[in-house]
Amino acid sequence: MTTQSDAAIETEIQALAERYERAGIPGLRRLIVERVRRQQPTGGTIYLLSDPAYQPIAGNISRWPDGKKDSHWLTFDLEVKGSTSSTVHTARARVFLLRSGFHLLVGRDIETLKLAKARIIRSLAWALVLTLILGVVGGLIISRRMLNRLDQMNQTSQQIMDGDFAQRIPLSGHDDEFDQLARNLNRMLDQIQMLLEDVRRVSDNIAHDMKTPLARLRGRLETLASSDTNDKFASDELNQALKESDQLLTIFNAVLRIARIESGSPNHPTQRVDLMALMNDLAELYEPLAAQKSLDITTYSTQHAVIYVDRDIVFQAFSNLMDNAIKYSPRHTCIEVSVGTDPTPYFQISDKGPGIPETEHEQVFQRFYRLDQSRSTSGNGLGLSLVRAVANRYGANISLTNHQPGLTVRIDFPVATDRPPRTQAAAHTQTPELPAIE
Repeated sequence: MTTQSDAAIETEIQALAERYERAGIPGLRRLIVERVRRQQPTGGTIYLLSDPAYQPIAGNISRWPDGKKDSHWLTFDLEVKGSTSSTVHTARARVFLLRSGFHLLVGRDIETLKLAKARIIRSLAWALVLTLILGVVGGLIISRRMLNRLDQMNQTSQQIMDGDFAQRIPLSGHDDEFDQLARNLNRMLDQIQMLLEDVRRVSDNIAHDMKTPLARLRGRLETLASSDTNDKFASDELNQALKESDQLLTIFNAVLRIARIESGSPNHPTQRVDLMALMNDLAELYEPLAAQKSLDITTYSTQHAVIYVDRDIVFQAFSNLMDNAIKYSPRHTCIEVSVGTDPTPYFQISDKGPGIPETEHEQVFQRFYRLDQSRSTSGNGLGLSLVRAVANRYGANISLTNHQPGLTVRIDFPVATDRPPRTQAAAHTQTPELPAIE
C-alpha cells in the first residue's frame, strides 16, 4: 500500500515535470490550479508551489509544512477541514527545488494508509493473543488428557508391583496411540501372569506330588528305627535319614503354605488381633530357646495396636523373624521386640547379629535365597519368603535396617478402617506353636 501511494505521487510528479519543461513556472502554476479545481476539497493529492521565500503561489494547502524530512520525502501533519470541525491527518510528499529558487511539493494524504496499518497491527496483535490463548488452553487440555492416561498407567503399574497381577490398564475407547500401547502392555501382562501361574502351579504340583511319598518314606524309616536291632551303625543311619526326611517335609510344607497365602486362600480366617498380646505370646514361646544361647528377649509397647488378620499365619511370620534373630545373634546379647502405632500399627524386632548387606535386602525375600552361597549352614531360604507373602496378603510394608552390628526388621500394617465380618474360626485365639521356617 505504501509503494502504491509513492507510485501515485511519482506519476503526478512526472506530469508536472513535463508541463514545467514546456511552459516553465507559469505553465506549472496553471496545471496545479486546474488539478486542484478538479479534485474534491478532501481529495487525496496535495499540491503546493511556492516562491523562494516559501510563500504559496498555487496549491491546496495554505503554507509550506514542517515535518520529518527523509531525503526528498517529507512527512507532516495535514489539517483537513470538515463541515463542522477539522481533523489532522498524516501526509507524505516529495519536495523539489526548481530554477530561480522556487519550491514544489507533491504528496498524498496517507491517513487511510496509516489507519489500515494500525488495523493490521491491531489485528495481528489480537490474532497473536488469541493464538497464544488457544495454544495454552489446547496444550493444557492435551497435556491433562495425556497426564490422566499416564496416571492410570502408573496407578495400574503400582498395583501390579504391589502384587495384584490381575490389574490391567484401562482403555479409553478412542483407539488412539495410548489405547494401542495399553493393549500391548495388557497382552504382555497376560503373558507374564500366565508364565508366573505356570511356574507357581508346577512348584505347587511338585510339592504336592513329593509330599505323599516322602511321608510314606518317613513312616517306613520310623518303623525301622523303632524295631529291635543291635546294629548301632544302622540305627544311627536310620535316625539321620529320619532327620533328612523331616527337613524335606518341612520344605515342601513351607512351599505349600506360601502358595496358599499368596493365592489368598479363604481357609485363613480374619479376626481382630492385638499386636501387644501377640508379641507377649511370641516372647514367652521363644524364651526357652533364647535362654539356651544366653539371650535376653525384651519387649516394648507404647499402646495397643489392633489389626485384622489371620492370627495363625501372622504369628508364623513373626516366629520366623524371631527364629532368625535367635539363630544369628551372638551369645549374651539382647533381642528387642516392640509394637506400636507410629503412625500405623507395626511390629519390629532387632538383634545384634551380623545383619544383611543393603544390596541384598530385596533378594533375601526370594524363595530359597540364602546369604550363605555355599549353603553350608542350616536352613532352606523360605522363612523370609513366607514373611513377605504374609505382608503382601494384608498390604503391609517390610523394611530392613542395619545397625552394625544388628538388624532391625519392621512390618507396618495398614490402618483397618472397616472391621471385617467374624467367622466361626475367628474365635480361635490360642497361639499355635508352629515350627519356624528357616
